Amino acid sequence: MAPPEFVSTKACPLVPAFKERPILFSAPMVRALLDGSKTQTRRVMARQKQHAFTDYTLFGQRGHPDDEAKRCGGWAQPWVAIEHAPDWPDGKDDQCICPYARERGNRLWVRESLGYDPEWGHKWADGKYLCEVFGDAYSEDDKMPDRGIPSIHVPRRYSRIDLEVTGVRIERLQDISEADARAEGAPGYEEGVDEPPPSDDYQWSYRASFQRLWERINGAESWAANPWVWVVEFRRIRPL
Repeated sequence: MAPPEFVSTKACPLVPAFKERPILFSAPMVRALLDGSKTQTRRVMARQKQHAFTDYTLFGQRGHPDDEAKRCGGWAQPWVAIEHAPDWPDGKDDQCICPYARERGNRLWVRESLGYDPEWGHKWADGKYLCEVFGDAYSEDDKMPDRGIPSIHVPRRYSRIDLEVTGVRIERLQDISEADARAEGAPGYEEGVDEPPPSDDYQWSYRASFQRLWERINGAESWAANPWVWVVEFRRIRPL
């Protein structure tokens, strides 16, 4: 006989409506986030396609009408790329799950390197003191070392930028379009931060600027390798 049903009188913990994950950005990309020019980021997939005769298919969270999931009858997992070929059964070894978001609406909080001003004893991010950014919510008495802090060690409470994921897809790095390169926050030559043109007939583009930016961050051969990447699209929700 099944036990009688009962109603617990214990308070139920509040479950947040979204999940958060940290993400690292360099100082130039943080500035692009703050000025609103960066709405995408590309990150190399941990697993690269192993065979020339296979394809990658991206499945998404169930319930999104523009996902491959709806056409395939739904998929109960987060965004996952699966390498497959006709009549080749899918297996766990063929899957690569997106580490940045499980579904739309998930949030990313930005980790950026913190500098330290020994004269005033304040930490700063990209030239602005944290006490100015967070006001009364910031405290120097937080067991933080009296020195600069690499981005990987910056705690959540000292993140000043929150992003909401609006979409995820996969593609080859070199498939980036001119519009997407601009959405990546690639610097413009007219802003004085890109390299000068080598000749009068040089055709400048955001895509070429993004290529140089990618190589500066990831190494000289990283663009030529043309890896599969996660393309994460987002909107900034803090600061407004």
